[in-house]
Parts: sequence; structure tokens; C-alpha cells
Amino acid sequence: MATSTTGSTLLQPLSNAVRLPIDQVNFVVCQLFALLAAVWFRTYLHSSKTSSFIRHVVATLLGLYLALFCFGWYALHFVVQSGISYYIMIIIGVENMHNPMMIITQKITSLAYEIHDGMFRKEEELTPSQRCLAVRRMPSLLEYLSYNCNFMGILAGPLCSYKDYITFIEGRSYQLTQSEANGKEDVKYEQRDPSPNIAVTQKLLICGLSLLFHMTVTKTLPVEYNIDDNFRATVSLPMRIIYLYVSLMAARPKYYFAWTLADAINNAAGFGFRGYDKNGASRWDLISNLRIQHIEFSTSFKMFLDNWNIQTALWLKRVCYERASFSPTIQTFVLSAIWHGVYPGYYLTFLTGVLMTLAARAIRNNIRHYFVDSPIVKLCYDVITWIATQVAISYTVVPFVLLSVKPSFLFYSYWYFCLHIACILVLLILPLKRTQKGSIEHESIKPSWPKKLEENILEQNSYSTTNNSFSQKREITCRYPSLKQ
Repeated sequence: MATSTTGSTLLQPLSNAVRLPIDQVNFVVCQLFALLAAVWFRTYLHSSKTSSFIRHVVATLLGLYLALFCFGWYALHFVVQSGISYYIMIIIGVENMHNPMMIITQKITSLAYEIHDGMFRKEEELTPSQRCLAVRRMPSLLEYLSYNCNFMGILAGPLCSYKDYITFIEGRSYQLTQSEANGKEDVKYEQRDPSPNIAVTQKLLICGLSLLFHMTVTKTLPVEYNIDDNFRATVSLPMRIIYLYVSLMAARPKYYFAWTLADAINNAAGFGFRGYDKNGASRWDLISNLRIQHIEFSTSFKMFLDNWNIQTALWLKRVCYERASFSPTIQTFVLSAIWHGVYPGYYLTFLTGVLMTLAARAIRNNIRHYFVDSPIVKLCYDVITWIATQVAISYTVVPFVLLSVKPSFLFYSYWYFCLHIACILVLLILPLKRTQKGSIEHESIKPSWPKKLEENILEQNSYSTTNNSFSQKREITCRYPSLKQ
């Protein structure tokens, strides 16, 4: 399949053979190369065998090479934006950079705020999470480039905090986490590094299944069919609802593939270790970007958002929601739309998401407590809310897939803007219980599914209290009590 690209055309024969665009082939091959490089990095450039300087240099050079292979001269963008922001930090001053850097990248803005919190704000002004992530000295240029351009995350992320990355490079993450797990933060333990092999294998299996699903099933269920005139005229309303849900569900595996592969690459390099669960098994989900079971079995709009693109949700929470002086939910959705790109469909999706989030919150605050006493009643409530959530999510994200204004409005007009109107009515009728900024009422995200399924979900995600990018505050115990970075 011949397509134009600024990156390498070395794999054009493979692109033609698999009938995929050359840029997609380059991306997948580079990520697989990065996976192998990550294993080599962990084995031969382990922090116990070489210096942090060498690890920074190798991670940066490999990352820039992969960017050059995929994007050609466009890869200069990575260097230019990193260089400009670093120049601003050094020459102009950190106190002047945290606002203009909002328009660049997640890592740059995250680090900008972390430095601002650590060097220009008082301790009592910070939230627990801000205090934990605050950076209290200026990174060197090498550390900065390594954080932004390392080969493990330059193509698909995921976002991580600067402290987590530096702790990994310097080989302190296992020791600190082990100390915390034993409840004795001042004691250093000598231990072998936990092996990521099982976690990487599991994630690669998920990648393979997701890719297979995308290459076979997804192509037979195009989202565009939801606005087809013949489909609308000949198919009953229940079948249209079912197809809306199934087509949007089928669109998700490509994200599962890309984000899970990126997570596996970082794990293979030894990055992403979170500690041990109650059974003593190592957890490699520090920078995981999604929890598939929670997504597919979401019983609330909040639960879906909490488990989809997790690191971006955390970024939005830390740089926008926690710092907004008014209407934090609206500001956060608008920022998310701007960050995603210029397509009008993004704005329609996220503006619709504002209505959905506020309406869902109002409904939950006003009626949920009537259905939690009886297990049978709660099970029925969870089934109904699961159906409602999946339909609402599908309805909301169609413009995100269609991208353009005309097909997006065509879709909503076919549905008579029914959920928009329903959300507005809910907000007019039901009181929206307002919470003090930075706090949230306790909201369980565990649905009353059959016990075995719920146990499997909780086993996979033992820290099931997730970070809500818009309304949740949780008590955070800093994993670096003695680290003054």
C-alpha cells in the first residue's frame, strides 16, 4: 500500500504485503525493536552495571533514532520543542514557564508544574500528590532530553512523572518500593530486581489478541455505518443501538494494542514496577494506561474515564483540574480537546462529555443510594447502569472517530440530540451536589457482577481506587520520602 511518508521507506515491501500504510508499519516495527532494545537495556545496561549518564545517553539516542526512522525530518520537532522549553527554564526562569508550556506536550507541562511546585511554592500550598511529585532542583540537559526522548516512550508513551523516570534510571525504584511495602521506609533492603517477564508476556498476549481483533472484526464494523442513510432507514431502533455499541467497542482494540505494547516495552526495560500485591506478586502497572476489564464493564461514565487513557487523565487532573480557579470540569474537558488536536470532532466529543459527566454525577448522587441495600436490587441497578453507560459512551465518542463537523452533526441529528437533551433536563431537574474543591464523596467502582468476575477484576487491579481526572482526591503516600530530586 503506497502512501506518502516523511519517515523511512525501507519497509515499503512489508507495507505492500500486509496492505497497511507505511507509517503504521514503521510504528509497529519500531515498537517491536524498542521491546527488544528494552530487554537489552535492562540486561546489559542495568543500573548496577553502568552509570546513570550512560543509561541517559543510550535511552535518548535510541529514542531519537526511532523518531527519525518513523517521522524523518519531522523528528526535529522533538528536539526543537524540548530545546526551547529547556532554554525557557534556564534563561527566563521556571516561574515564568508553567503557563506557556501548556500548549506543548504532557511531559514538558508536567515537569514544568512539578518544578514550579518544588521551587516556587510553599509546602503548605501543595496537595499530597503535588508534594510527592515536586522537583526541587533543575534537571540537567541530558536528564531532560532523556526524560522526553527516551526510546521506551518516544513513540507511544505512556506519560510518567519525572521523579519516577529518574528513580528508574538511577536504579532506586526497587529498593524504595520494597522499603515501602514492608512499612519501614528508613530501611534499605538488598534484593534481586523483580522480573518483568510474566507481566511483559501477558501484555504481549493482549497486544496480539487486540491486533488480531482489529485486523479482522473491526474492519467489518465501521463506525461510519451509523450515519449511512440506508442503514438508518432499514434497521430498527434496537438494532441501531446495538450496532452503535458494537461498532464503538470494536474501535477500541487498536488503542489497547498501542498502549499495552508501550507499557510492555517500558516493563521489559525494568520501568513500571509498582510494588507487591497482598499475595506477594510483583505489580508492573505503575504507568499502565488502561484497564480493559474495567472499561468494558464500566457501570458509570466516571468509571470508564478512570480506566481509559489513565496517564492522560492524571495529567489533566494535575495540570488543570487541581489548579483551575473556576469550572474545573469544563476547563479540563476543553484542555483535553485542545491537546488531542484540531479536528472539530474532538471538541464535540469533549463538550458532550461535559454534559454526560455532570448529568451522570447528578443522577448518581440523587438515586444510587436507593439501590445499594439489597444485593439483587443492586445487581439489577448495575446491569441497567452498565447498559446506559456503554450507550452513552458510544454516543459521546462517535465524533471523535468521525472527526469532521458534518458527519458528526449528521449522527447526532439522526438521534435527535436525544442524550444531549436528556442531560440538560437532568441538570435542570436534579440538584447537582457540589463538593468542596479538591474533595469527592466516596464512590465505589465495583459493580455487582457475578462474584468470580469481580474477583478477577480486583485481582488484576488490586489498587482499584482509581484516579479521577475531574473530581477525585485521594490520600497519596509519597513513595520517595527521602528523595530530594
